[in-house]
Amino acid sequence: MALPLRRNALRIFRAALRAADPFEAVQRHVRAQGEALLAGPKRYRLQEFPNIYVIGAGKAGAQMARAVERLLGKRITGGLINTKYGHGLPLRRIQVNECGHPVPDRRGEIGAERIAAIASAAGRDDLVVSLISGGASALLPLPAQPVTLDEKQKTTHLLLECGANIHEINCVRKHISLIKGGQLARLAYPATVLALIMSDVTGDDLDVIGSGPTVPDSSTLEDARAVFEKYGIWNKAPDAIRRRLSAATSETPKPGDKTFERVQNLIVGSNRLAVDAAAREARSLGYRTMVLSSFLEGEAREAGRFHAAIAKELVAANQPLKRPACVISGGETTVTIRGTGLGGRNQEFALAAAIAIDGLPNVVILSAGTDGTDGPTDAAGAIADGRTVARARVAGLHAPPFLRNNDSYHFFEALGDLIKTGPTGTNVADVRILIAR
Repeated sequence: MALPLRRNALRIFRAALRAADPFEAVQRHVRAQGEALLAGPKRYRLQEFPNIYVIGAGKAGAQMARAVERLLGKRITGGLINTKYGHGLPLRRIQVNECGHPVPDRRGEIGAERIAAIASAAGRDDLVVSLISGGASALLPLPAQPVTLDEKQKTTHLLLECGANIHEINCVRKHISLIKGGQLARLAYPATVLALIMSDVTGDDLDVIGSGPTVPDSSTLEDARAVFEKYGIWNKAPDAIRRRLSAATSETPKPGDKTFERVQNLIVGSNRLAVDAAAREARSLGYRTMVLSSFLEGEAREAGRFHAAIAKELVAANQPLKRPACVISGGETTVTIRGTGLGGRNQEFALAAAIAIDGLPNVVILSAGTDGTDGPTDAAGAIADGRTVARARVAGLHAPPFLRNNDSYHFFEALGDLIKTGPTGTNVADVRILIAR
C-alpha cells in the first residue's frame, strides 16, 4: 500500500523542483520592454549603459545566466559565472567556470579573481548584473590576506563537521574574504549593480544568501569569532584565520555605506515558493495539506524524529489533519559528524524518521535537496516508510548503527531508496514531504 504513497511523494517533490527552476524564476521577475529592463519595481534604460557585465556564483548560476542572455542578448559585454561541477551549460556571451563545492578549490579561486577583476573594471556608467544562488559562498573563494585557500578549505571542513548552520558558516566566510559581505558591491562601485538572487536560506536573509556579496553586512568580526567559541574550535582554526578575525581592518561594509547607493538586490526564487508549489500539487492529489514551516533548521536526525512524531499523531488521532494528509516543510538542517560513514542531511533525516516510524502503516516520509546533491553524495535525499527498517533487517542491516556512524547513504543505497535526480541547476534548500492515509 505504500507504493502509491511513494509515487505521490515523488510527484509532489518534482512539483517543488519545477517551481524552483532558475530560468523561469528570472523570467518571472525581470523582463525586457523595448529599450528598458524591468526588474521588480525598477526600470533600467539600457541605452544609458555603454557596458553590461554579468557575474556571479551558485548552483543555479548557469541557468540564471541563460535567462539573462535571453533578455539582454548582444547588449552583454561579457561576464563569468562560477558554478558547481556538473551544473554548468554552454552560453554565448557569459563564461561558465565549474569549481568545487562545498569545499572551495583552486578553480573557484581563479574564477573569483576574474569576477572581482570584472567588477573592479566596471565604470560609473556601466551596469553589473550579479547572479547569486545557493552555494555561492563556497563557489566565490577569494581569501583575504593572510588567509590562503588551503586554510579556508580547512576552516570550511571544521565548521561543517562541528554542525555550524549556514548563517554561522557564512558569517565566518564574509570576514575571511575579499568578495563576500558586500565587498563585491564595493569592488563594483560606483557602477550600477542589479543583483538577482535565488534564496537557499531560511527567512531569505539577503546578507546570508551566498554570504551577501552585494548586500550590507550586519554581522561583525566579533560575531565571526563567537561562532568558533560557540563550538569550541577557536584553537583548532588556522593561525591566519584567527589573525584575520582579530584585525579591525577586516570589517565589511555596513548599512548606510555609500557602496550600496546604486545597488538593487532582488530575490527571484526561494524555498517558500518551492514549498507552496509542493502544497498545491498535494492538494491536487486529494490530500488535506499543511505547510508546517519553511524555516526548519537544527540537527537533521532530531528534525526527522519530530516529523515521525507528527506521522504517529496523524495515524493515531487524525491530528493535526484528517487523513489522507500531507505535511510539508522547507528550510535546511545540519549534521554534526561523529561517525565515518557517508551521507547528507536529507538522508540522515530520512534514516532517523524511518527508525522512529518502524511498523507504522500507511505513512511515507521523503526528504531531498532541491539542488540534487545531498552532502558529499550523488543523491538528493531518501524516502522511507513504516516497512523500511524491517526490509533492512531482512537484508541483514541494522538501522541504528548506520545512524550513529552518519552512514545513511549506504543504508538507503542497499534498499534502493535513495532519491537521485542528478544536478537540477537550482538550489533553494530542502523539501520534506510526509504523507499519511
